[in-house]
Amino acid sequence: MRELMFLQILIGFSILATAIPKPDNEHRILSKDVSNEDHYINSQHNPAYDHEAFLGEEAKTFDQLSPEESIRRLGIIVDKIDKDNDGYVTQEELKDWIMYTQQRYIRDDVERQWRSHNRQGKEKLTWTEYRAMVYGDMDEHERERPDKSDDDTFSYLTMLKRDRRRWSTADLDGDDALTKEEFTAFLHAEEAEHMKDVIVLETMEDIDKDGDGKISLAEYIGDMYKGNEGEEEPEWVKNEKEQFSSYRDKDGDGFLNADEVKTWIIPAEFDHAEAESRHLIYEADTDADHKLTKDEILEKYDIFVGSQATDFGEALARHDEF
Repeated sequence: MRELMFLQILIGFSILATAIPKPDNEHRILSKDVSNEDHYINSQHNPAYDHEAFLGEEAKTFDQLSPEESIRRLGIIVDKIDKDNDGYVTQEELKDWIMYTQQRYIRDDVERQWRSHNRQGKEKLTWTEYRAMVYGDMDEHERERPDKSDDDTFSYLTMLKRDRRRWSTADLDGDDALTKEEFTAFLHAEEAEHMKDVIVLETMEDIDKDGDGKISLAEYIGDMYKGNEGEEEPEWVKNEKEQFSSYRDKDGDGFLNADEVKTWIIPAEFDHAEAESRHLIYEADTDADHKLTKDEILEKYDIFVGSQATDFGEALARHDEF
């Protein structure tokens, strides 16, 4: 369950969970989890988790479609995925489609935000222009208010400081202005190798509540689960504690340092599209031939419309594709 949360970080999704209004920083993840659903219930896959976790706000749009209309639209997409028109969707075809939808989301998001923040169509967007548009007169060097409550929300100042750090890292030529390519790295840090350390640092800041520069077991678990006094600890929490001690904490010192966090959330040679395609094949391949017919996919439409195969459900709501 934890890995799914950070996969969303790596594909640049925004979950704005708190009720107060926020600047238009859609590359920020502010929620404590991506779904209120359990991914597995009694060892059985729960499609509602994928639906809510991957769709976010788009889940509401999809919920307005009837099952019949959802199936009809999904069938059209299946025909597009089956590139060789042999009646089967292979894992490679599914992986290619997932990669396509990922890149389309990033491309559309960058285009929209670039136009929004760069209304004069200049080749570069300066930090001063971006800050003024998003944060108004807020001073990035302002001190935190001493009476700031200790809660799980992000203050505007925290977001400003994070944006400033991201901006400087994305600004490869150091002129404090971003080209469209650099702006893409700013918005979607997962797409640029030189931005990976920023992702790690932001993750550590989110979980490291005492600010000692490392993540304890209590902080690691507390970021996912806050049990009530006297409540029996769920089995998945026990499993997460075992994961922390046996796999995450490489040096066995009881804490996760930056390198260990990086190995955890950005595992080397991990292919998200391949992992997702394998998952979908596994869930829908009723005859175990390692490929899917249209009927197999439509039979499991509730899983697919909550996956990247349908652009997190957004593709089902795009009238121009149907």
